[in-house]
Amino acid sequence: MHSIESIRQEVHAAIDELLTVAKIREGQLFVVGCSTSEVCGKKIGTDSHEDVAAVLFDEIYKLVTDKGLHLAVQCCEHLNRALVMERDALTWEEECNVVPQIHAGGAMAMTAYNRFEDPVVVEFVQADAGIDIGDTFIGMHMKHVAVPVRLDIKKIGEAHVTACRVRPKSIGGSRAVYNDALL
Repeated sequence: MHSIESIRQEVHAAIDELLTVAKIREGQLFVVGCSTSEVCGKKIGTDSHEDVAAVLFDEIYKLVTDKGLHLAVQCCEHLNRALVMERDALTWEEECNVVPQIHAGGAMAMTAYNRFEDPVVVEFVQADAGIDIGDTFIGMHMKHVAVPVRLDIKKIGEAHVTACRVRPKSIGGSRAVYNDALL
């Protein structure tokens, strides 16, 4: 297994790079899906690690909030990939009544719920950027149009990493002129 310190360094590098290229602004929403089982080299949902979740959450939370973004942490499929976020980040989302646990929500969502100041769980969000650590399928929580971000970091621990940002929809067809800064 990778050391906790190497996992912390990998997630720091990945999040730092994503935040640099994602074109997101203060107040927007950043989503994280993470399987600590995958980070530790096991099949998703089979070997959750609270210590790994704590390191990942703390590093991600610091980087994301330092940029003035809101964080939403995706639960596992047992909670239908609902998300944990701070109550003050709610806009249109509806609160659900569930408390993530190690085997129903996962270590990362449980950690977020326990560390947020005033946590809520919601079924859906429309995030502006996100990272998926361990193939947890965050795409369902992204605004249209999601654009892949190819990070230098391809794995955190043993978990495959993908990332994305969003861009506004390009409308108007062949005669339209677009703002390149938004692409």
